[in-house]
Amino acid sequence: MLITRMNKMLLLGATLAAVFSASAFAQATVDQVMAEGEKRADAGAAEQRRVEQIADQTANLLNDYNTVAKVVDGLVTYNALLQRQIDNQEEEMAALNESIKNVALIERQIIPMMTRMLDSLEAFIALDTPFLLKERTERLERLRGMMERSDVSAAEKFRRVVEAYQIENDYGRTIEAYKDTVDIDGVTQEADFLRIGRVSLAYQTVGGGTTGAWDTATEQFVVLDDAEFKNHVAQGLKVARKQVAPDLLVVPVPAPSEG
Repeated sequence: MLITRMNKMLLLGATLAAVFSASAFAQATVDQVMAEGEKRADAGAAEQRRVEQIADQTANLLNDYNTVAKVVDGLVTYNALLQRQIDNQEEEMAALNESIKNVALIERQIIPMMTRMLDSLEAFIALDTPFLLKERTERLERLRGMMERSDVSAAEKFRRVVEAYQIENDYGRTIEAYKDTVDIDGVTQEADFLRIGRVSLAYQTVGGGTTGAWDTATEQFVVLDDAEFKNHVAQGLKVARKQVAPDLLVVPVPAPSEG
């Protein structure tokens, strides 16, 4: 009986030892697993941080790339615009050079032409009714003097010549009163002149003592004794000076020459 009880106690002790030993082993295994899990979790977290860091770096690089790409696109567009401007400027320079050549050619041709125009104007004044002869002759002399000046452009010279022609042309459409002198029987007297276009040129001495008109047939002034003509010339002078309203005038007109 005693042996049996001892055996049971030994068996119980062995069982308890085995249980405690197994429990200790299990506890050690769990600790190892936990430790390994923590290591792996830490490693995973570190790896995640690396992945996130790489992702951030990749995103930054992509943003930088997009920014640089936009800058490059802008530069390409700007360079294309500059190239078009350069091409246009080169075309304008070529056209300008061609224009300069043409201007030089035109200037060489226009100077002789303007000289001929002045010669024609001088001949015209000499053959025309002799009104404002001093003014018209001085204008012509100024134009001839201007033609010799190098500080006046060809364009300005041409403008002035054309202007003189326009002034002469306007004389044929206007009425004018002005003061001048006239030779009457060898005596120079002051007179008021009445010009009606190029149709009639009459005068009346100061005070209205003598009235005369230009005779194209004889190319000289002739005295008019008709009192009616004197009144009409006096009235015409007032109209030309805008002292009275325009009215129908009877003025001396040269008779047409016989063919």
